[in-house]
Amino acid sequence: MTKRKFGIRDLFGYAMGDFGCNMCFALISNYMLLYYTQYIGLKMKDWAWIIVVGKIWDAINDPVIGSIVDNVRISKKSKFMPWITVGGLALILTTTLVFLPIQNASYMFKVIFCLVSYCIWSVAYTLANVPYGALHSCITDVPSERTNLSTFRSIGAGLAQAPLMVILPLIAYNKNNEIIGSRFVYIALVCTLFGFAGFLSVRYLVTERVHIESEKKKFNYFRTIKNFFSNRSLIAITIVTFIQIICFMSMTTVNTIIFQTYFKNAKLVSVVNIIAYIPLVALMPFIGKITQKIGKKGISVIAGAIGSVTGVISLLLPLNPASKASIPVWIILLMFFYIGNAVFQILVWAMVVDCIDFQYEKTGVRDEGSTYALYSFFRKLAQGVGSSICALALAACGYIEELGANQSAQTALNIKNMYLYFMLGGAVLTYVIMKFMYNIKEKTAKRED
Repeated sequence: MTKRKFGIRDLFGYAMGDFGCNMCFALISNYMLLYYTQYIGLKMKDWAWIIVVGKIWDAINDPVIGSIVDNVRISKKSKFMPWITVGGLALILTTTLVFLPIQNASYMFKVIFCLVSYCIWSVAYTLANVPYGALHSCITDVPSERTNLSTFRSIGAGLAQAPLMVILPLIAYNKNNEIIGSRFVYIALVCTLFGFAGFLSVRYLVTERVHIESEKKKFNYFRTIKNFFSNRSLIAITIVTFIQIICFMSMTTVNTIIFQTYFKNAKLVSVVNIIAYIPLVALMPFIGKITQKIGKKGISVIAGAIGSVTGVISLLLPLNPASKASIPVWIILLMFFYIGNAVFQILVWAMVVDCIDFQYEKTGVRDEGSTYALYSFFRKLAQGVGSSICALALAACGYIEELGANQSAQTALNIKNMYLYFMLGGAVLTYVIMKFMYNIKEKTAKRED
């Protein structure tokens, strides 16, 4: 049977998959720390170890679920689609569970509930995200089309994050810039229902054109690890991903706290998020043509350089929160930081697929699910480490949970400077690793010497 020609239907459908993932993930990553520390009442030190233990749990479930996806086919029509649906259903329940209002429970119960609910959520997220990521290689084998899929995946993520960044600050904080925790269980339910609609869009809009035989093989965790760490470019992408998540994604909550404590206007975060992402939205339609001319590696290196220069400038500029000019200057700095960070995030999925293809050519083993799951594990580990580092860094800055938005002026200044140092470090390391370690030249489909 002739397959439908690759087109906008596939691009939109695949974008909706990351929309579904991020309606849950962005809510967890942006608000779970604030919810449990400012509303439920957990100490930052307890949050730090809870999130790390939760990510250690991911060390177990990610590769195992990846192997299950590779070896257990629950539909003759598709290897990955049914698993995406199962994971999407699980996310509705588990994301809502995370935000149950347990502020009146004992402290020990709060700690246990936070840990257990997060671990259950991580399994559900893996069930949806790993097969969704592996599906990329089955839609098309044309490099330019894969780049477009990666771009639209980022668009889908942006469509999910937009309402969370723009609308939620308007309804999540009171007039004193304090979080209204009682609303989050309803927010979580609404977000996950919209997210599940995104997963259904993947199933009914995307066509799989690259046939992959289902191989009945015993899961070999050590073989997967060996193949993974023999792939230099995949290691480079994984390291940069780790750094980007810690220095940029995990610091998203810190930016909210900066507006709570330094600029004294938490609701303004919604306006800032809209303006700061304008350059990224303007860039997205042209990212495919740009990569055709200078390659994914080339544009990633340039993005790292832009972020590095922005970081140096940001540390040299004085920002007085009492000055009317301080917030516009801050927004401009964020615009350039986000350009440098977002270019890599747009292209990373296409580069991961390139790395997996090279690994298949080298080993002859078709295990996209397991390989992608291992990469996904390192992403999630970075999220855990990043959240833990974020909590410890806030404590080191003098942040006191009980004060919420009412931190001292020195603490607010420390938090602002810490945020800038992290983003500068992330940009510099991205530039160095992509420049000197990543070694796939996609124009010639050969590895660089």
